Amino acid sequence: MVPLHYKGLLLVEGKLTQILESGLYSFWNNDTSVEVKIIDPNYEIRSQFGSHENVHVILKNESLRELLTMVEVKDGEIMLMYENGTLKDVLNVGQYAFWMGIADREFQKMDLTKVEITEEIPNTILENARLRHYVRKFIVPNQYKGLLIIDGKLINTLEAGSYSFWNNEVSIEVRMVDTRMQQMEIAGQELLTKDKAMLRINFYVGFQVQSIEKALMENKEYDKQLYILMQLALREFVGALTLDELLLKKDSVGKEILEHLGDKAKDLGVTAFDAGIRDVILTGEMKEIMNQVLIAEKKAQANSIMRREETASTRSLLNTAKLMEENEVLWKLKEMEYMEKIAEKIGDITVSGNSNIVSQLKEIFTK
Repeated sequence: MVPLHYKGLLLVEGKLTQILESGLYSFWNNDTSVEVKIIDPNYEIRSQFGSHENVHVILKNESLRELLTMVEVKDGEIMLMYENGTLKDVLNVGQYAFWMGIADREFQKMDLTKVEITEEIPNTILENARLRHYVRKFIVPNQYKGLLIIDGKLINTLEAGSYSFWNNEVSIEVRMVDTRMQQMEIAGQELLTKDKAMLRINFYVGFQVQSIEKALMENKEYDKQLYILMQLALREFVGALTLDELLLKKDSVGKEILEHLGDKAKDLGVTAFDAGIRDVILTGEMKEIMNQVLIAEKKAQANSIMRREETASTRSLLNTAKLMEENEVLWKLKEMEYMEKIAEKIGDITVSGNSNIVSQLKEIFTK
């Protein structure tokens, strides 16, 4: 019996003699070898024969071949089989046979010996679980650039995006670098100034990768090389200045170091656009000495201010005395002002007589 929607292959003495549709069939029981191979038309015929030794001969039958779609997949290829517009299976190396007219099948051959996927395949198909094993995928994030290197040779520069390649024996590498502005910290640098002052400096430098080819292909670990360049430039610059000069020029050190750096950063494929000293930290003994110097300077400034104020006050008194000597009225006014200030602090004052009260008051205050 051939079930509904199935087909049967009648094999007499191992030779295909008839293709049976669904239904019930009877055969004489004699010495002749009769076999009915039940075939599901929805699946590849060869896979349903198992290890049948005559399967190649059976599939060469002219009557059968007219009802079949034969597909051959060679080495280095795969075949995508679509049924009714949907990916049904991925066929590896081998020969395949499918019944015609049972389903609307389409076949798309893929050449795996190539690196790039030149066939028109939607990304949804490439992400399919059946095909994922055959595909290598690289993602270049936003604000990054990548270098496509095939068998050790630079092929192309990749912008941000997703890139897929066939998974074969060819070596593929994508090296990526961040193209945004970045900042590098050069912290805890113990340096000796020209006047032998030991100090520790925290320095920073802002940079941006301009040439990804130079940065990744012509240099190894370009960021570490930039770190060493800035470290040496800082050491050389600080060593040429005294401590006082360094503290005085602290805000302009970064600019001068970048100018001193010159084209060395460009050789690394980067551009250093900003730099500066973040902190100048003195060692224990040096800090104590600087504090003593600062205290001495402040004391000297205070003494200088006091002497300057005393000199100004004495000069003012001298000028006033000269004016009072030359002008008797001014002398009298100043004398009355002087007595008024004293009188404000005295409760009662008794004077006698009508002559020269001012002289009497003066005599009272001078006793």
